[in-house]
Amino acid sequence: MKTYKHINEFTALPNAVVTIGTFDGVHLGHRKILQQLESLSNSSNGETVLLTFFPHPRLVLQPDDNDLKLLSTLQERIHLLEAAGIDHLIVQPFDTTFARFSAHEFVRDVLVGKIGTKILVIGYDHHFGRNREGNFKNLEELAPIYNYNLVQIPEHDVHQMAVSSTKIRQALLCSEVHLANELLGYQFEMSGKVVKGDQIGRTIGFPTANIQIAESYKLIPASGIYAVRIRIDKAIFNGMLYIGNRPVIGGGELRIEVNIFDFNADIYGKEVSIALVDFIRPDQKIDGLEALKQRLEADKIAATKALSLR
Repeated sequence: MKTYKHINEFTALPNAVVTIGTFDGVHLGHRKILQQLESLSNSSNGETVLLTFFPHPRLVLQPDDNDLKLLSTLQERIHLLEAAGIDHLIVQPFDTTFARFSAHEFVRDVLVGKIGTKILVIGYDHHFGRNREGNFKNLEELAPIYNYNLVQIPEHDVHQMAVSSTKIRQALLCSEVHLANELLGYQFEMSGKVVKGDQIGRTIGFPTANIQIAESYKLIPASGIYAVRIRIDKAIFNGMLYIGNRPVIGGGELRIEVNIFDFNADIYGKEVSIALVDFIRPDQKIDGLEALKQRLEADKIAATKALSLR
């Protein structure tokens, strides 16, 4: 997959098969669109192009709204789209200038002028352009003018999947890991750098790696204990993850800490990825470190069992 950081880096193709969207999480619903894109590309001897945006338009147009949290960071999204087999990925910086493009200007100058769109694949409810004024009807009216074919993913097909990024976000915020993973088609991941903590865990036999996630827009699932798999470089380890404000020692800022089973290497400063496999229990106030140790021993048994089943 070739990745472009701006539409101006892209040279229009003779036979571009294109789709547009934020594709947060690249879930099963998105993949239905991508499969259609690939099928049309193969039958027309074309090349697939996905135009996406960063930052997310809502983060630019509603800067004071801190409620939107995304399933994937930009790098995670790029990785998922590459795995889906896209030929060309354009990551267009989204700003207030780009947001002022009218629907007609967007089709004429971007989709046709910059990309060379010959086939456009779009969801039934897609909106685009200034104030989201553009819709499928506009694209249909402009198709004969700008010589592209329009393919709609029907409402029935999308609803049949019963998948949306919103539904997945809600599942993760309600500790419904199995549902979220089922709708994603893979295990939800968080990636971050290992930083030094206060090392309380190692005093009770459960040393943890403290994970710092740089992207403030990344969704953090509900507080609690999770069975997880951890990727460090190219190696995969089992473990259990804690998300919470550590009420056992008086609370504080939200922490993300992972106990990696049968592991004692120094990984400070390393980037790691954590895949959620199962939810073990919610965060809770536990009286004292000895009681916490006993609780964590039970959690490890439960996490080990969950990991063996999945």
